Amino acid sequence: MLNISKKEHCSTKSAYAIRMSAILLALVTASLFLLVLGYNPIEVYKGLLRGAFGTEHRIKETIIKTIPLVITSVGIGLAFKMKFWNIGAEGQIIMGAFAATYFALNFSGLPKGVLLPIMMIAAVIAGGIWAFIPAFFKAKYKTNETIFTLMLNYIALGWITYLQYGPWKDPNAFGFPKIPNYGPSATLPQVFGIHMGWIIALIIVIGMHLFINYTKKGYEITVIGESESTARYAKIPVDKLMMKMLFVSGGIIGLTGMIQASAVSRTLSVDITGGIGFTAIITAWLAGLKAPLMIIVCFLFSIMLSGASYIQTAFQIPQAAAEVLQGLILFFVLGSEFFIKYRIKITNTLFYKNREV
Repeated sequence: MLNISKKEHCSTKSAYAIRMSAILLALVTASLFLLVLGYNPIEVYKGLLRGAFGTEHRIKETIIKTIPLVITSVGIGLAFKMKFWNIGAEGQIIMGAFAATYFALNFSGLPKGVLLPIMMIAAVIAGGIWAFIPAFFKAKYKTNETIFTLMLNYIALGWITYLQYGPWKDPNAFGFPKIPNYGPSATLPQVFGIHMGWIIALIIVIGMHLFINYTKKGYEITVIGESESTARYAKIPVDKLMMKMLFVSGGIIGLTGMIQASAVSRTLSVDITGGIGFTAIITAWLAGLKAPLMIIVCFLFSIMLSGASYIQTAFQIPQAAAEVLQGLILFFVLGSEFFIKYRIKITNTLFYKNREV
């Protein structure tokens, strides 16, 4: 008989030991999967690292993949701290990119030093509003934020699709449904060969760490996450604080949309997110909602993404097989979180309606 009980405390050393065991087990299982497919696992793993660090260009690409993941993870982490399940990062990224694109296309004559800050502010406001809407309805009418934020993703995606195939369609694209590219004044400059989004990401991580750990509002957010009833008893304005913080959360995520549109794709399209909004949920959770740890987790995740793309071409591994490989590693790593929080005992005692038999 399996008896599952919640652990009162799991030391940091034990938690890391469990996570490392999960990674090793994932690599062993993935190796068996590769052997069945007829590949040498050692060579594939070497290829995975070559894909992420093999050349200077690949290293830069890995860092460029890390930047949006870090910023989005921080935004999601702020909402999750209050037990507000913000699954709408995809929509918030899209709306941030949409607002930035509006100014990029209609005010392209402005100097870069003026236009870029306007685009950033617009992206923050648009992303913030997109997250504020479900927070408002949850505070006022107790709606389910998981479903609400998820549905808003599809509305945002439908809106961009309409623009791409309709009013914003580039007349010079020979009928191809695309939105015009940004002008030079609307593109983020590079610092050390990588767009300056990495500086923005570092500022956001440091700012969030200080905010959560060294301010009164940060403490109140932590209390709400621990127990909403306790927070209300302590006279913390839960609903108002939740709405404000969700605006901030969505604003940070909306900034990701501006950075991706301005520095990476140089335009807006329905593929602007690339699944970052969903991936960041995993990275934020794996980092324990701690902003500094998100940099490490997102970087490791980006190594896996870059490496998986490389081994597809280098080893002719089908895309589906590469995705199974990623899924196996994620399955074990995420599964390890269960063993950090719960204890499993095998007993001979049966439990029936809270009574031992």
